Amino acid sequence: MSQLALWRRPLGAVRAVAVVALALTALSTPGFLSEPSALSLITTVSFIGCVAIGMTLITISGNIISFSLGALVGATAMVFVLAVNFGGVVFAFAAALTFAALTNALQGLVIGAMRANPIIVSIAATAIIYGVAEAFAEQGTIYAAAGTNYGIFRGKMLGLPIEFVVLLGATALAQFLLICTIFGRNLFMTGSSFAAAEIVGIRTWRTVTGAYLWAGLFAGLAGVMLAMRYDSASMSYGMGYEYDAVAAVLVGGTAIKGGEGSALRTLIGALVIAIIEAVLLLWGFRQEWQFLIAGVLVLAVVALQTRGRWD
Repeated sequence: MSQLALWRRPLGAVRAVAVVALALTALSTPGFLSEPSALSLITTVSFIGCVAIGMTLITISGNIISFSLGALVGATAMVFVLAVNFGGVVFAFAAALTFAALTNALQGLVIGAMRANPIIVSIAATAIIYGVAEAFAEQGTIYAAAGTNYGIFRGKMLGLPIEFVVLLGATALAQFLLICTIFGRNLFMTGSSFAAAEIVGIRTWRTVTGAYLWAGLFAGLAGVMLAMRYDSASMSYGMGYEYDAVAAVLVGGTAIKGGEGSALRTLIGALVIAIIEAVLLLWGFRQEWQFLIAGVLVLAVVALQTRGRWD
């Protein structure tokens, strides 16, 4: 048995103990099991979870993370509101999700075809997205026309917020892509070894572009849901989502080096992050502490994964 396999046993034990400790802490926190708290929790995790599902595909492809997904959420929300005011809800859905998918796919194309540094590309993309958004919304926020009707896309389904149902659907779709399609197989191979993937004939630029396209689509869903929820949009809507998404991806067990991961595990990771933030909020901690805890979690998981790789 390899040293890596031996290391994964205690690593799995640490994760199990951490999950049990978190569950006990949450259940003992006053107000955590109340209906308003539970609804707020699953609604919040819906937005972050969609971004995290997209981030999972990027990380599996071997490109670590994308800092621009948070900005893309806000920009997509703005496109949706502008489009719904112009041509109605169906047109707005098509326009917003197409915008999100193609905008992110362009980053993937640059990274995959030119072998550009994904971190630098995502930082540049973030700056461009914010700059263009400022040109279309000088006041910072745009609003949907009065009386806009979103139909079944707003409210509850089977007693659950529609946003959470969308997250479950996105997770199922992403997991299907990963385990049941040629694209998923190529994605794992590209993330495991870019050179080996090219040797066996995989068009890696196409695979990486596809990963970014799907990531943009999933992040776009979060932007659309936020726009419908608040009947407005601004670039602040997705602020900080990329950091929670990274935490969810890594806590869910996706390898930071690429080539290994699961959308279902990312969903669990997103729930863990949301529960931690909910508990901190109920304890009266400010948002700064939530960011701190998320950062500590990411560092801890990266350290554990690094040791598991090199020990």
